[in-house]
Amino acid sequence: VMRVAMWYSNKDVRLEEKPTPKIGPGELLVKVWASGICGSDVMEWYRLSKAPLVLGHEVAGEIVKVGQGIKKYQEGDRITAAHHVPCHTCYYCLRGHPTVCDTLRQTNFDPGGFAEYLRLPAINVDCGAFRLPEEVSFEEATFTEPLACVLRGQRQAHLQPGHSVLVIGSGIAGLLHVQLARALGAGRVVATDIVQYRLEAAQQLGADAVIHAKEDVPTRLRQVNGGRLADLVILCTGATPAITQALHSVERGGTVLFFAPTEPGIVIPISVNELFWRNDITLTTSYAGSPADYATALELIRAHRVSVKEMITHRLSLAETGLGFQMVAAAQDSIKVIIEPQR
Repeated sequence: VMRVAMWYSNKDVRLEEKPTPKIGPGELLVKVWASGICGSDVMEWYRLSKAPLVLGHEVAGEIVKVGQGIKKYQEGDRITAAHHVPCHTCYYCLRGHPTVCDTLRQTNFDPGGFAEYLRLPAINVDCGAFRLPEEVSFEEATFTEPLACVLRGQRQAHLQPGHSVLVIGSGIAGLLHVQLARALGAGRVVATDIVQYRLEAAQQLGADAVIHAKEDVPTRLRQVNGGRLADLVILCTGATPAITQALHSVERGGTVLFFAPTEPGIVIPISVNELFWRNDITLTTSYAGSPADYATALELIRAHRVSVKEMITHRLSLAETGLGFQMVAAAQDSIKVIIEPQR
């Protein structure tokens, strides 16, 4: 029997017991040492229909049992893992879009990261498990999944060295975007948010300038960006005013990356003539990350090209998971909240 944090809603997370998963051939049993709470974990409209469930997909732990037929891993190995993995052979995978693969959308951990142990199914072991370099701690390794998503987003948006970047929303994803853009050679990187605490975090993590989202963002952007709007605008919030702001903050020939989802049913009117016609603007989206993105993300964390430890503001026990969910949902004075199930 093991302890899990069972999610019923953001305000109702209960410490419960479940049988420790049994593993079959090709599977791994992982003792979870750290599991991050993601912004998507607190999107109730996305999760409530499936409740109650054990969430947690930003995980790092230690292998405690190795299924029959596995040669690559052994007990005691420290790993991080992908919860969603592609098949690598379908129509979408073969066209370079592994994150829209049907297999990727059906694969998952058993149960989730907010548990003392989890079972890694054979397909996840096969292409979604990554041994941690010695210099990467369990808590740093929990950033592999979010950074993989951010990496794929910037690749989809074709960020080029020297491009100016505006990141709208400085939560975890936004702060990772700020750091990755710098690591990939962006010119000026500017961040916005409605919370002062997060603007300060963006500045500490490398933004060249920060703008409070209630200001006239396009005008302020020109002031701090040599008279120009941004070559790349990355939307890390689904708030409708932020979307409008993004569309007015992109330079001619530039790109807007819709990184965060909106609430369900939100439709945005776009004035094609005023905003797009003759301006060569690209709108694009990105969902999740592929196993290749995880491998790259882990190397960027190891090499300290992206500072992740500095983003951790709270470390909580499994029993405090509910408190963690409330903090992340409130999006005020916390950045990364990590659950440590072995505490």
